[in-house]
Amino acid sequence: MSSLLQMNDSGYQGVIQTAYGRGFARLVAVCMLVSCIGLGDYRAQAFDGTPADPDTEIGPQDLSPSEALRAGARQYYSGDKEAALNSLRYAADHGQSMAAWKLGEMYAHGDGVQEDDLKAFEYYSQVVREHGDDSPTDPDAPFVASAFVALGNYYRDGIGERVTANPARAKQIFTHAASYFGDADAQFELGRMYQGSNARMAVRWFNLAAIKGHVGAQARLGETLFTIGQSDSRKARGLMWLSVALEQASANNEAWIRNLHEKYFGLASELVRAQSRDMSSKWLSNNRPELYAAQQTTTE
Repeated sequence: MSSLLQMNDSGYQGVIQTAYGRGFARLVAVCMLVSCIGLGDYRAQAFDGTPADPDTEIGPQDLSPSEALRAGARQYYSGDKEAALNSLRYAADHGQSMAAWKLGEMYAHGDGVQEDDLKAFEYYSQVVREHGDDSPTDPDAPFVASAFVALGNYYRDGIGERVTANPARAKQIFTHAASYFGDADAQFELGRMYQGSNARMAVRWFNLAAIKGHVGAQARLGETLFTIGQSDSRKARGLMWLSVALEQASANNEAWIRNLHEKYFGLASELVRAQSRDMSSKWLSNNRPELYAAQQTTTE
């Protein structure tokens, strides 16, 4: 699959976004465990077992790539992001895909560094180039899939004059991440790309992400189903998905989901509204019982 992403843009020959954060954070726990057995304190002891010179600063180059990755995770979550950058860069340069992915995230969001989409693009590209053909059951597969999605977004939108917008390539990348890795974010992005031109395909991809709990996909699925619905029951199902998405919305996506819900709630008949309330209550009861309980308490 990595060959699929060979590109011709100048300067990037051969180069091709919290579940993932929780995976990276697990490294901190690993660091603590390693420290308990005498390997975590790399300032106090050299890796051949001999005492280290206390005046010698041991840097990432003195660690193995996996140790540098763990050190970077510990430094990042302790707030020392400058040190984390050095450790993660070393780990990424020596084949640690999780380190390259985290660096991509940091540059993409300006997290501890100046935001730089081109650097983020390069690190995500490294992950895909080196691990794009890995098995979807591999431990690092979520990070690889996330890198594919990030690259798809960059190809869809472009990066100034350095990476030309290429929606066809973006769709190809999203399709691989959605199909091969089963990534919900990729499925959502594919649905968005199809939504204006092929409602059937949009529903297919939104539905796959929605049943995995992707709130944005649930909202867009509801919008699409309501729009194409030829019967009250179809429209009610669309409004149901909009309702359950709104119940689960976070601060990041509540505004646009609420706007969508209000729009289609206003267009719905009383019968459609009543049917959607019943369906959304059943869905929440089966899938998010804590939200269902809170909803019932509020209405009492």
